[in-house]
Amino acid sequence: MPEFEVISVVDRVYAALRERIMAGEIAPDERLHQEALAEELGVSRTPLREALSRLAADGLVELLPNRGARVAAVSAEDMEAAYEARLHLEPAAAGLAARRAEPVDLETMRHAIADHRRAIDDLRRAFMANRAFHLAVVEAAHNPYLLRFAEGLWGGRAAMQFYLTQPEPPAFIATGADDHEAVLDAIAGGDARAAQRLMRDHIVAASKLLRDYLAEEPPVPVGEPG
Repeated sequence: MPEFEVISVVDRVYAALRERIMAGEIAPDERLHQEALAEELGVSRTPLREALSRLAADGLVELLPNRGARVAAVSAEDMEAAYEARLHLEPAAAGLAARRAEPVDLETMRHAIADHRRAIDDLRRAFMANRAFHLAVVEAAHNPYLLRFAEGLWGGRAAMQFYLTQPEPPAFIATGADDHEAVLDAIAGGDARAAQRLMRDHIVAASKLLRDYLAEEPPVPVGEPG
């Protein structure tokens, strides 16, 4: 019985820290002081260390030998690699979703799109809604391996840094939500070929924006592309 309690504490600490890092509340390269965090979260150092190890496996935290841990930075190469991987994974998942999606999957996508549109002046919230839509599409493929890979790609913050630098947030968010709506319509209509093509076009367009952004100025190491 105690074992299950420890697991649940680790999960809670992992989720709390992951959310803070993803939301940008803890900055890249910022040291994570374990004693202070353990006290703040009301846990012992053991589950905190386990949670930090899981975050390190996600690429969100860097464990420093004999020096604790810090939030990991993400390079331009990491950002480009994440998009390259998404370009191969997500269109295929969208095609499968068109064949396998259930009503609850479609509702999850609609909810993410609506939340995305409501976040017209809040890029952080828009990023999280954007992420939720893309993961909902992969989840609708009903392939646990694809979902695990996608969660790994979206688990870091490569997209967030890029997302938060967009010069015209309302237009940027509206365009993304429109693209998502088109992908959803294709999935709901069972058109696998269109769903795959539309998702690919969407990610290619985002990749171009990312390349333009990286060409203008190297990113301050932070997160993952969205």
